[in-house]
Amino acid sequence: MDERLAARAAPAKRERNSEKTKAAILVAARAEFAERGFEGARVDAIAALAGANKRLLYHYFGNKEDLYRAVLLDAYGEIRRGERALSLDQFGPVDAMDRLVRFTFRHFLANPWFPRLLGTENIENARFLKTLPDIQALHSPLVGQIRTIVERGAELGIFRRDVDPVQLYISIAALGFFYVSNMATLSVIFSRDLSAIDMVQEREAQAVQMVLDYLRTKPA
Repeated sequence: MDERLAARAAPAKRERNSEKTKAAILVAARAEFAERGFEGARVDAIAALAGANKRLLYHYFGNKEDLYRAVLLDAYGEIRRGERALSLDQFGPVDAMDRLVRFTFRHFLANPWFPRLLGTENIENARFLKTLPDIQALHSPLVGQIRTIVERGAELGIFRRDVDPVQLYISIAALGFFYVSNMATLSVIFSRDLSAIDMVQEREAQAVQMVLDYLRTKPA
């Protein structure tokens, strides 16, 4: 009886192990691609960093191109999941926008590999991103969420109505992306340690204020 029970439990254990291995490969791959770019990244290095057999890597993800696509999709999925977890519809429009700006800024700050990965894909002229069938559906809820926040603010008379949610999100993302991706060079140029906690907090607060000031400004 014990042997039969163990046999039935084995597939579930293997499944858990496979998911753990795939997750480790994705983490290792995003680090390698972010550090060395698509062309410079090596599958051997990814497998070694993940502590996985290279044959398993190919089994789970296919070739290097497919692994890179999986990393891209996972990276975008991660930030979208974080945005959904904010439950912004539970807050007033000002608080909701404040939370979105802070989350976006902190996501870039906590995951410096993400701006580097996006930089790699831009160097590739988004050729891999264009092949991901789910990428548009992944971003549509965010655009709709921002539109709803702006509309609620406009109905209360505190936000302007002529706001393109896509343009607004680009501005929100830029306020964090540029700071994080250029932190080293800007620190040298301005003789300030932009990674210092007081500088980071000041920048985050300014990002929130800039977005809210724009939304509150009545169009001419």
